[in-house]
Amino acid sequence: MTEKTASVHWEGKGKAGHGQISIETGALKSYPYGFASRFEDDQRGANPEEILGAAHAACFSMAISFACEKAGFTTTAIDTQAKVRLTKQGDGFVIDRIALTLLAIVPGIYDATFQGIAQAAKADCPLSKALASVPEITLAATLRAVAP
Repeated sequence: MTEKTASVHWEGKGKAGHGQISIETGALKSYPYGFASRFEDDQRGANPEEILGAAHAACFSMAISFACEKAGFTTTAIDTQAKVRLTKQGDGFVIDRIALTLLAIVPGIYDATFQGIAQAAKADCPLSKALASVPEITLAATLRAVAP
């Protein structure tokens, strides 16, 4: 069993407020975020949705690597992107879609086998399971190297 810690410090109210995100490893330490970086596309800070997307992409990448290995294939390279959509719903907001895009090099595997492994890995990924309340989680998986 493993447990990781993330923390946030917030000051101020609403749009005028600002926060700092830190994670246990120190990879993010007092990283800024606020209204502008979340809702106005200000690139000087982070936002919860992109951090969630990074976590989901990282978890899924490991899940597919392990799933390929279990099936007898070695992944040479995996690149995963997660697009997390935050939409207005009533007076608040909701994450209504996460779109995963996978590009992988897996020598010796046929595309049909790869697609099955990729879909199973998406379903088995701990973050996919944790995000089960998101109405739509899609996966577009592309195999860069195919079987001879």
